[in-house]
Amino acid sequence: MMNPICIVDDEAAISSTVESILKDEGYRAIAFPDAESFWRKLDTIEPSLVLLDIWLPGLDGMQLLKRLHDRIPELPIIMMSGHAGIEAAVAAIKAGAYDFLEKPLHMEVLLDKVESALKHRPSVTGANLPSDTRLEIASADLSIPPGVVEITDSPEPQRTLKGNVVLNGIGLLSGRNTGIILSPLGANEGIVYQTLDGQTIRGHITSLEDFSQPGSTKTFSANSTTLDNGRRRVRTVEHLMAVLSMYGITNVLIKVDEEVPNVDGSAKDFCELIDEAGIEVQPAATKVAVIRKKIGVGKEEKKEKHLTAEPFDGFEITMRVDYPPPIGEQTFTFNPANASFAKEIAPARSFNTFENIEMAQKLGKVGGGYLHSHIIMYDGKVINTELRYPDEFVRHKILDLIGDLYLLGFRIRGRITANMTSHGYNQALVQRLYQAIQSSSRSS
Repeated sequence: MMNPICIVDDEAAISSTVESILKDEGYRAIAFPDAESFWRKLDTIEPSLVLLDIWLPGLDGMQLLKRLHDRIPELPIIMMSGHAGIEAAVAAIKAGAYDFLEKPLHMEVLLDKVESALKHRPSVTGANLPSDTRLEIASADLSIPPGVVEITDSPEPQRTLKGNVVLNGIGLLSGRNTGIILSPLGANEGIVYQTLDGQTIRGHITSLEDFSQPGSTKTFSANSTTLDNGRRRVRTVEHLMAVLSMYGITNVLIKVDEEVPNVDGSAKDFCELIDEAGIEVQPAATKVAVIRKKIGVGKEEKKEKHLTAEPFDGFEITMRVDYPPPIGEQTFTFNPANASFAKEIAPARSFNTFENIEMAQKLGKVGGGYLHSHIIMYDGKVINTELRYPDEFVRHKILDLIGDLYLLGFRIRGRITANMTSHGYNQALVQRLYQAIQSSSRSS
């Protein structure tokens, strides 16, 4: 017979309800009103799982968690709280908890987590964990013959905003409050970032921090896209750039204090911001970058990171990722001609593992903004949120790629195929496309 599941919660209504639910499902269950009574009982019982409330009278849940972890390291413990946010959940897991449940408890979620915990196996160390906090090295031959990418007239007009709009939020990397003001700009002025001291930085590939880095092998930041004019920089522009691209905004002034706010890790709020401002169609034509011959970065093998652009009548992105659980292999194709960017791509949030975030924070590479704006994974599970789509991970990769592609300064007519890439490879491809445009213009 299975060892009992122990519920430690001072709210009698909750503990008795959970106890009844578990017994109805065939589990043995025992409820305790406080940490001390449960601790004394450990001399005579051996739990298979503990459901432990954080807020307890006397010895609190976090203190008991540490004692249990020292005494029975392999015992799975699921923490519960109705008054704690993501910081508490992360602290609990860091202290040895298997998972975290937010009150009010939902029966299906409770039973899923209980079943998962009872089947728990330690995670394999050294696995290929998904990471957006590292650097990527992308090799590409930058000597490109003419005729690979051609700039042609587009039937689409230039667009700006009808008025000024403001958005505030938390900086992903700094973890502090930040904000942006979007304002209209005249025709042919482009995407322009302006820092609080009046410095301007073009929203263009040539403004990348490492654009001038010599040679064909370049190191790019994988966790965000940063623009730089040599004196000031603007970080995490990718989600905003994606929205500007998909809404056809060609001219806009973006006032920013070094970092574009990340809000919830998606582009949903930027879509709402553009809708709030309204779009002004301008009496000037746009141009489009037409892919005439296939061009790419990386080795086109399933186990290798690679990214290609090839001829296609329209614009389409296919992205594939393959990471350990809970992600697995996911492939998604997005074509704005037959799907809504605002509904299918923009709400997809950034993601990372608890281990990667913790390491990056220790190294000073990221701030507290990660905790509030990421899907956080630990030991094969999402620990801080419910997914908006079953394949939210691959959709977010497409969001990032769309934003990075708009650094070319033109929308693209072509098909983009990506395998396991982050910002580093995205930026390397954009740089190749830019070199191809330069090559074609020199030969004409």
